[in-house]
This record gives sequence, C-alpha cells and structure tokens, in this order.
Amino acid sequence: MSAAEDHRTFQDRRVLVVSTNYAPELTGIGPYATQLAEHWAASGAGVQVLTGMPHYPSWRTDERYRGVWRTRETRAGVTVHRRRHYVPPRQSALRRAAFEATVLAHGLLAPPPGRPDAVIAQMPSLAGGVIGARIARRHRVPYIPVVQDLMGAAAAQSGIRGGGRAAAAAAAAERYALRGAALVGVIHETFVPGVTALGVDPDRIRVVPNWTHVEPPSADRSATRARLGWPDRTPVLLHSGNMGLKQGLDVLIDTARLAPDVRVVLMGDGNQREALRALAGTLPNIDFLPPADAGEFTDVLAAADVLAVTQRASVLDMSVPSKLTSYFVSGRPVVASVADEGGTADEVRRSGAGVLVAPEDPAALLAAVRKLTEDATAAGALGAHGPRYVAHHLGREAGLARFDALLTEVLGNAQGSPQR
Repeated sequence: MSAAEDHRTFQDRRVLVVSTNYAPELTGIGPYATQLAEHWAASGAGVQVLTGMPHYPSWRTDERYRGVWRTRETRAGVTVHRRRHYVPPRQSALRRAAFEATVLAHGLLAPPPGRPDAVIAQMPSLAGGVIGARIARRHRVPYIPVVQDLMGAAAAQSGIRGGGRAAAAAAAAERYALRGAALVGVIHETFVPGVTALGVDPDRIRVVPNWTHVEPPSADRSATRARLGWPDRTPVLLHSGNMGLKQGLDVLIDTARLAPDVRVVLMGDGNQREALRALAGTLPNIDFLPPADAGEFTDVLAAADVLAVTQRASVLDMSVPSKLTSYFVSGRPVVASVADEGGTADEVRRSGAGVLVAPEDPAALLAAVRKLTEDATAAGALGAHGPRYVAHHLGREAGLARFDALLTEVLGNAQGSPQR
C-alpha cells in the first residue's frame, strides 16, 4: 500500500496512543511517541495521547507540571491528556512498583473520552501496556503494544535493588499486556524470543526499529570544543543519555581514574547522577554536563572524539539504547562496553560505526579509546559509517512508514471482526 493510500486509511480514524513519556521530553522513548502521534495527526487521524507528567531523564517532575493532577493540551494537532503519578528520585523495585501503580490507577480512573478505532501503547511502562490493553478490550478495538524494553528481564538484569523479586511480577504484567494484542511491535529482533516466551504467537510480532529523531550536526567542531572548554589535543570520551543502574556508568569513572590525560564527559541526567558524582570525587578529568538542548545536541556529540555506550554485564536481551540512533548521526566512532551477545552489540556491529569491548572492564575500554584517538584517520572512517547506516536503515520516514503499515494491518483486519 502506498503512503497516500495509508493516509486515506487514517482519515477520520480515531487513534489512542498510551505512553508514559511524551514531549516535552527530549530523550528516551518520549520523542518516538511524540513524532508518531504527530505524524498520524498530520495524516488525518484524530489522535489522542494518554501520558504522564514530564519527568525523564531527571526523574523529577518538570516544574511547570508540579502540583498538577490532570491536564489537557493540544500539541501539533494531537490532544494530550496528562495524569499525575509518583516519580521516584531513586530506583528500587518498591519505588518502581509505586510509580507503575500510580500511572495505572490514574490512567484507568480517567481515560481519554470517546471510543478509539485502535490503541497503541509503548512499553515501558508496564502500566501503560496494561492501560492500553484494558481500554482496547473495553471498546473491543485492536490493540498494538510496542516493546521498547522488556521490563521483566530489566528487573532481573539491571541491578535494581529488589529486582529479582520484581522480575516475576513484571513478567506477569507484560504477559497480560501482550497476550490479547492484535499485533506486537518490537524495536529489535533480539526481543522476539523474550516476547514469544511471554505467550505471543511469533506470527503476530513485527519488528519496528526506532529511527533517528535528531538532526545532523551543523556547527563548527572546533568552535564547539572551544565553547565547552575541550582543548583540541585532549581526547574526549563522551556518554550521553540516562544515568541509571543498567548503564553501569561506574566503568567510565574507573576509566577516567586510569587515564588522567583523557577527559570523560557524562552528559544527561538520571537517578544515578549524584552517586556517580560522589564516586568521581575530585577527579579533575571528569565533567558532568546537563542534557544539551535539541538545537545543539548533535553538535556536542560530534565535538567529542569517541562516544561511549555502556551496560552492565548482566544486560543481555532487555534493552537497546535509543541513544545509538543519535550517536550514529554524529559521525563519531562508538565504543560499546556491552555484552557481546546482546541487542546493543548486534546494532553496533551492524552499523559498522563502532567497536565492542567487554562490559565493566575499564582497561579494555581505555585501550579502545586510545587506539581510536591515536589514529584520527581510522576513527573518522569508522565514525563515517554511522550516518550512512542511518540513511539506509534508521531514517524517520522509513520508521514512521513501518508504523503506518502496522496500523493499516490491524485496521484492515478489524473490519467486521471486533477484538475479543
């Protein structure tokens, strides 16, 4: 079906998107939910979004929404319904459960008005998946959960306190949210076995990779480095994004301790930021930067010499960092300190834009960084694979087209066959 035919399919359709994260959040899964909802609204659909209060990646409620219980906004043709929920400043299984419980309660008690023709939910959160399934079942319409992370596996693998006990409960909630879906989207093929193990027929699973949602760098690289205080001769290793437990960012602190001549930059926010600051102590070669504005984000990435993606050794099949799509756009080489058998390693290998090292091994990470910074020509050639990979596989138009096909398929199948 052509794009024009897809758009006619969506004319006057009512679509509900459930995603705990949404604009104005600039990182994580929020931008994908936002661009998808706005794309369908521009295609002629009536789109409503049920979401939470902006809080990611800082895990602090945006000051503009503090004290607000419910609000309704219109953003780029999309009606956005926000519901208040608990935001844990630090992560533990109990705090995460409280977060999910409040998202679930407020979402079910005050869903958006009207009957949608289809419901799409982003997972995580678990509560968002359950809400989407319940609303779709109530109205007997197709339901499509999109698995961005496997939360049962995350609880077991990420090192969160009490995670082992929470894994079974999270998997049960995932099973409930997925089992009645018309189709299930997964952002990477390595998620397919985990989703199948939760009782989903493989024939109902569709791979819908995340796309690059940022613009290529445009500023002069030397000027950006000068503005940030990075001397031209000083190697800069940069990590951007969420500072949480599963990232295992201790390895970057240890790398900085081994290499006083390398500047290690952690840019972003998250519930482990202050713990990492304390671990870094008085190390003079570590910078903690706030998240960059959208207009300068990729310029900062491109100004670094090497970009780091790190995960705990136990993280295998539950997550593929969304930061990779932005890293590849920047044209800088990536060093991935991750498990070799996980989806993140697969994506780095596929791109050709980075190298893999053993997770939680600062000496191996440092050796890879030194090799790249000592051979600028080889590093540039490696980094150049990133934009090419984006152009061929991670473009926004192609990514949104996959979701058009997903929605078109369930709407077509639903004709005369309401969901049970």
